[in-house]
Formats: sequence, C-alpha cells, structure tokens
Amino acid sequence: MGEERQTYSDGYAAAHGRFALIPAAYVFLVEGERGDPHERVLLQRRAGTGYYDGWWAASAAGHVDPGESVFACAVRETAEELGVEVARPALEALTAMHRTAPTGRDVDQRLDVFFACRSWRGIPSLVEQKADALEWFALEALPDRLVHHERFVLEGYRDGTLLPITAFGFDPDDPADEGAPA
Repeated sequence: MGEERQTYSDGYAAAHGRFALIPAAYVFLVEGERGDPHERVLLQRRAGTGYYDGWWAASAAGHVDPGESVFACAVRETAEELGVEVARPALEALTAMHRTAPTGRDVDQRLDVFFACRSWRGIPSLVEQKADALEWFALEALPDRLVHHERFVLEGYRDGTLLPITAFGFDPDDPADEGAPA
C-alpha cells in the first residue's frame, strides 16, 4: 500500500490519448421533498454564450478546471454563477452522463456530472453575464426550451427513471441511449 501512484508516460499518452473528454459539473438547486408535486427546480436562461442562448438550463454549471474535482467544480460554479454557498455533503449525485453531438468533433465529447442540492447559504441571484433570467419551475411543468440533455436528466429524476450512469446523443438504435437523435 505504500507504493506511489503511477502516472501515464508521454509515450503512452500519445498512443492512447485519442481525444479529450471535457468534464463538467451541473447543479440543480431544488426546493421541496423528492416526489412532492410542489417540488421545484431553479433554472437560468442562457444569454450571450453562443450555446443554447434563450434556453433554460441548470441552476449552475461549468467545466472542471485542471486539477479540480467535480465536487469542487460544483461548489465553485454555484458560488460564481448564483452567489450562494454550497457544502459538498449537500450535493446529491443524480447521474454521470457521457454525451456527444452528431458532429463527431472532439469538443463534443463530454462527461457531465449532475447534482441536486436542497441546502445552500445565501439568496440565489445572477452573478455572471451568462444568463438573463433566473426562475423556479415545478418539476411537473418544466419550460419548453430547456437544454435537451438537461431535460433528459430532470425528467428522469422527476419520474424516478434516471440511471446512475447515462449516455446521450450516441446511437439511436441503442435502447440504453435514450437521448440519441432519431
């Protein structure tokens, strides 16, 4: 047990590092008891980002920085985007989603980790210029223009069908990839 952890050599990385997988953390602030018809989620409407502008999205989300854990990213992004403090134990893991888009480009290779959080300190408000609205929605009445893979997660969470590990956007003939384009 006292041996040092090993790392990949540059040669190994060159031979096996075929693409970069971009990790991100998503946090949904949630009010109400799970399964309660009054349970609701805080969403922000994206603006000025060049990606899904005008669409509703997670309370807070962002890319994991080099050397940062997905948990630290979730805590950091929630503070940066909403101005509220979240403790790591308050993060409830919902799913880890391996996601792609039909372009086949490396930038579309994603690993998104989704969390629900029912406890935070402060009043959520828009802090960054990446959104132009912040609103609570009943899980039973999600907005029409909700980012596709995030809708997949929230509906699965609401309906009790969300798996711990999911895939989105890969194979329309694979029943395990319910988010694949038809």
